[in-house]
Amino acid sequence: MTAADTAHAVAPERGTLAKAADENFPVAPFFLPRAWRTDLMAVYGFARLVDDIGDGDLAPGGADARLLGVPGDRADDRLLMLDAFEEDLHRVFEGTPRHPLLRRLVPTVRRRALTPEPFLGLIAANRQDQLVARYETYDDLLAYCELSANPVGRLVLAVTGTSTPERIRRSDEICTALQIVEHLQDVTEDLARDRIYLPAEDMKRFHVQETDLAAPTANASVRALIAHEAARARDLLNEGAPLVGSVHGRLRLLLAGFVAGGRAALGAIAAADHDVLPGPPKSGKVHLLREAGVVLRGEG
Repeated sequence: MTAADTAHAVAPERGTLAKAADENFPVAPFFLPRAWRTDLMAVYGFARLVDDIGDGDLAPGGADARLLGVPGDRADDRLLMLDAFEEDLHRVFEGTPRHPLLRRLVPTVRRRALTPEPFLGLIAANRQDQLVARYETYDDLLAYCELSANPVGRLVLAVTGTSTPERIRRSDEICTALQIVEHLQDVTEDLARDRIYLPAEDMKRFHVQETDLAAPTANASVRALIAHEAARARDLLNEGAPLVGSVHGRLRLLLAGFVAGGRAALGAIAAADHDVLPGPPKSGKVHLLREAGVVLRGEG
């Protein structure tokens, strides 16, 4: 890697990690042990960057492409970029990665004995985004979430040394729910990318056309559809919530934050009368803290 590449890499790396503040859930909050925060941010950097590649949201200038060995004139080829990123992921386990965010991941992988599978799942999800823009059934969407969301929760459990089959099952429910919530918040943004994550069978059931999703505000049919999918997400969050009570200490606070973040976002969607088309409804910190208290007390 040349000195110029190193200079170009600084801004993309910092910019990618800075996006943690905008997520629906806490990524590596201050109350966690420093070692956990370091490792969780390394995992987040990987997950955020692969999503940015898949969404075409990389920092301008092509620094990430050069770091991954992709010619500058091919930097917009997302499948090529994902292939190069996967090659660099293998270097995390077998050598020295090119990208600084993947080099940051190396000590985490070694310290926590992480395996390639969850990372490969996240890459596969973004590769699928380039090839699949509509989902016929809810089960099809769940299969996508198995790749796009569930690996994140499994990595959190692995980093904190708390993985068990039951906890993984509960974590998968929470992560799938959070992914569905994000889809509901981002209907307009996703449509601009020619993607729809609302199951086609449900759209038909509620008499929603794709053109309805392009309107400035949601009609009654769209609101009913969003309410239906939000209820599914809330059910999944409730099913996964016992994960919080199965752990102790600061990890319990972190996991409560995940569940509370999803519930608060669903509350904001409901408060907007399920009209997500003008933009993602936002929940305030007070609402989030209230939800976290409910989760920690095991009341809901």
